[in-house]
Formats: sequence, structure tokens, C-alpha cells
Amino acid sequence: MTANVAEDMMTETDATDTPTSPAEQETLAKKMVARDVDVFYGAKQALKKITIDIFENEVLSLIGPSGCGKSTFLRCLNRMNDTIDICRVNGDITLDEQNIYDPALDVVQLRARVGMVFQKPNPFPKSIHDNIAYGPKIHGMTRHKDELDQIVQTSLEKAGLWNEVKDRLAEPGTGLSGGQQQRLCIARAIAVSPEVILMDEPCSALDPIATAIIEELIDELRQNYTIVIVTHNMQQAARVSQKTAFFHLGDMAEHGPTDEIFTNPRDNRTQGYITGRYG
Repeated sequence: MTANVAEDMMTETDATDTPTSPAEQETLAKKMVARDVDVFYGAKQALKKITIDIFENEVLSLIGPSGCGKSTFLRCLNRMNDTIDICRVNGDITLDEQNIYDPALDVVQLRARVGMVFQKPNPFPKSIHDNIAYGPKIHGMTRHKDELDQIVQTSLEKAGLWNEVKDRLAEPGTGLSGGQQQRLCIARAIAVSPEVILMDEPCSALDPIATAIIEELIDELRQNYTIVIVTHNMQQAARVSQKTAFFHLGDMAEHGPTDEIFTNPRDNRTQGYITGRYG
């Protein structure tokens, strides 16, 4: 990666990169807020005093070297770290001003509101239709088959997959291509009407064509959802996100508008990473 990588990234951004203007920013509400978040795995501290605001209808990219805490922080946002016995989270994270670590909070409902798309596509061993229908069924979102079928169609349309699979809904989801499987997983997350979608390197296993389709989809989805994406691909972060946060060794070195992070970083660690001196 060359020293002018930031310039390269910003000049190659396409229509999917639609930064939020200052005027628009003033009208956006804070969807999630993290304050002084520490995460420990046993005695090892993985995150240190992470503080950030996540705004409605924006894409926030989390970037940084491997092992810096990006995915750990992402998993804090819908309490996926609860599944790790030795993990302990301190600090405050709120969703619409409600503490998501409140013991009285229903974690199942939280994960419906804050969905997750993983690095490797993981369709259920069910039909394409039933992959999408599963969530609405277990959450009791519909009473009739017609309603369920409509949710399946709408979710697949929002994920840009309906026209490719509408005549194959009874076929296994695992029979789709890698890029189609990832869009199926996005449709599955959308089906339970989330407010926030978390994506952990959703394109890392995909080819360039499938990646471009997912990136275009992310820009479309942000009209209705708040999205937080972990990516090692800085060009991708520049293309799809309005805000970027750079993590380094468990610290959030800096965060701000994506174009500023890549063209005028305030922290030397960020400068070193985006110019390829380490990472």
C-alpha cells in the first residue's frame, strides 16, 4: 500500500459513497451510544474505554489491524459476547437510550432489534423460503401464511435477491452461490424488522463482483437501517461508510467522518495504518 493510499481511496469512491452533510448530521438521532466500554476475556483486557455515538441511517466502519478489538466491540452491540463464559463487559451501551446490559432486558428481543451478519455466509439447512421465515415465526410476527410469504418476499427484495430466487424458494439455501448466500443471510436479518444491522467482514469470503453487489446493497439499506460494519478493506470503508472508527490494540484511536479519517487523520497511529506502515 502506497503513501498516497488515502487519496487513492477517496478518488475511487463511487455512487455508494454518500457522505452525510453537516446539515443532515444535525437532524440524525443517536441510535446507539457507547461510553467507557471495557471488555475482558478472563484477565486479558481486549477493549479500553471505548466511547462513540452511532447515528441513525448511517454506516459506521470499524477498521484496524487484526486482533485490535473491532469484532469484539461489534459483538458488544447485541451482546453476542454473552455466549463467551470468560468475557466481561463494563461501561454503558444504550439503544434508543435504553441500557442494553440491563439485567431485565430481553436479549432475544435485543438481537431482533440489532441483527448480525457474519463473516462467512451461514444459511440454515432449510429451504430459501424457510431461512427467511424462521425468524418471523419464532418471534410470532405473523398469524397467517400469506403474511409470512409477504415478509419473505419483501426481505428478499430488500436484499436484492428476489428476482434471482423467486422460482426456487423451495430449494436449499445452501445451494446458492457464496454472494447469494450472504444476501440470503442479510434478508434473514431484515425479516425480523431490525433497527440496527451489524456486519462482521461480510465480503471477506466473496469475489469482487459479489462484493460490489453487497456494497451497493449496504448503501440502499442505510436508508432504513443503521449499519455497523467491520472491514479490513479500507477502500471498502471509504466507499460504503459515512463514519469510520480506527481501533488499535484495544483502543479506539480516533473516529469521525470517513473522508476526514482517510485524508486528514489526527492520530499518528491512524496515519501509519492507512498509509501501510503497519497493519
